[in-house]
Amino acid sequence: MALPAPSDKATLTFNDGTAPIDLPIYKGSVGPDVIDIRALYGKTGKFTYDPGFLSTASCNSAITYIDGDKGELLYRGYPIEQLATRCDYLETCHLLLFGELPNVQQKADFVKRVTNHTMVNEQMQFFLRGFRRDAHPMAVMTGLVGALSAFYPDSMNLNDPWQREVSAIRLIAKMPTLVAMAYKYTVGQPYVYPRNNLSYAGNFMRMMFATPCEEYEVNDVLVRAVDRIFILHADHEQNASTSTVRLCASSGTNPFAAIAAGVACLWGPAHGGANEACLNMLFDIQKQGGVAKIGEFIAKVKDKNSDVRLMGFGHRVYKNYDPRAKLMRETCHEVLNVLGLQDDPLFKLAMSLEKIALEDEYFVSRKLYPNVDYYSGIVQKAIGIPVSLFTAVFALARTVGWIAQLNEMIADPEYKIGRPRQLFVGATARDVKPIDQR
Repeated sequence: MALPAPSDKATLTFNDGTAPIDLPIYKGSVGPDVIDIRALYGKTGKFTYDPGFLSTASCNSAITYIDGDKGELLYRGYPIEQLATRCDYLETCHLLLFGELPNVQQKADFVKRVTNHTMVNEQMQFFLRGFRRDAHPMAVMTGLVGALSAFYPDSMNLNDPWQREVSAIRLIAKMPTLVAMAYKYTVGQPYVYPRNNLSYAGNFMRMMFATPCEEYEVNDVLVRAVDRIFILHADHEQNASTSTVRLCASSGTNPFAAIAAGVACLWGPAHGGANEACLNMLFDIQKQGGVAKIGEFIAKVKDKNSDVRLMGFGHRVYKNYDPRAKLMRETCHEVLNVLGLQDDPLFKLAMSLEKIALEDEYFVSRKLYPNVDYYSGIVQKAIGIPVSLFTAVFALARTVGWIAQLNEMIADPEYKIGRPRQLFVGATARDVKPIDQR
């Protein structure tokens, strides 16, 4: 999307004799204004310095908006609270990809397109056998998603809008199949083929938990919970993995390779691995004595000299309550009730820790509220999804957001291959001495 006309200008002055320059200011529909510094280096020979790009807008986008201070998340202008309660995941996918929620006919057509692509090539089974059985699912998923590019040469051209759309449908359709295959492989069970008369989330759960000797009965409450997890994780603006997908695709690589790069980035414990880290924290407290030891654990968290970290609380962007966490909290309690797990020691521990965090002045004053990772991890554990698979489920849900962001970048007439600059602080030019003189 091309930028609008500048709304104002900023004058940058220097103390080193460099002439002042005017930089255009652009105003978005909501959010902070941005100062366009693209001409800075050409006019002054200087770069800006912004580690982590915390104050830099790397693109203009019309997909997702976050107001961290208000605790607000919008997909294409729609509040996440409304989407999570009034729409299903494939409607949300349509919204992110095409800009609008589908009507009845558009939804039927979109669902049909997705369900017609849920199977993967049979050779994927042989590819899987090359991995160790105890390989982390994210290691497997990085390989599987990248390998899709070997099977679909007809949808590899990023510059062809039709090929991009076909690859988008294929990726959305096949990610549940690949995640379920990765899980089945690690537990030594036969793969379960998709069943297209089920919903997107229902089909995923059947592929995860059905076996040839016993049919899986789809539980509507659990299906809604999984569908909500997918919606809440579908996109989240220019985070690390989304920026990785954009940067990777800016080179012109194929969509499958770009999404595989996003999967790899998401694996990090500071990003998509946060809910896995959260459950591991609960396991550690449980081993030390469970609910009775929460007080000791909290004391260590508050101790500045301790290296104990509280996982699943607070958020890099949200300085208020994460709006996704409110929705996931409702789902969490609903799932625990329907499965009768309120008295399970691990879940009692999780709910006790939640209660303390919502009431303890230390956490409240610092706005360290439980985030979406905290509740989604508990929900997935209750459903039966192993902890090691949590991030793969996150990648499944985020695939549509990555694709939407990739498509938006490619369609932007101003897009260029990503090339961050640096502040070099290493050695200046020097000569190589003969080895006997070093």
